[in-house]
Amino acid sequence: MDIRTDHPTPPGTLVAAFFGYLVSTISALVGAGLLLGYRDELAQALRTASAGASSAHLTEDQIQRSATIGQAVGIGVLVVLAVLYLFLSFRLKAGRNWARIVLTIVTLLQVASLVATSGTAVNYVSTAVSVLALVLSYLPASNTYIARVKHGRAG
Repeated sequence: MDIRTDHPTPPGTLVAAFFGYLVSTISALVGAGLLLGYRDELAQALRTASAGASSAHLTEDQIQRSATIGQAVGIGVLVVLAVLYLFLSFRLKAGRNWARIVLTIVTLLQVASLVATSGTAVNYVSTAVSVLALVLSYLPASNTYIARVKHGRAG
């Protein structure tokens, strides 16, 4: 029995881009894990801001709750973004140009964020891997594959 599919095999450049985005996603999740260790620093920053405020001063209980909420929101956002990144990575590997465009925008926002703020080593590694994956996703072999997939669906 001969089973054929009309789906072309992704080129090495696109497979490498896919794995690059996976590594970037994993490093973002590592960053979320590291955020758990920064609760005391977050609480101290809230204490400092509260002490400098002229109108409202936070109690220690409010500071602790705010630090917990800040961590939960930060980790929640990172997890949602990681799931989105994974979804886009799989769509890119399947030859979807719209996923490549969205990943381009996300990567450019990631670079802009890194330039505008002082990032951690994890941020720099994640961004560098994303930029490399982005470049790989636009190489000629990747472009040919995405065009072939697009024309295969249109026919």
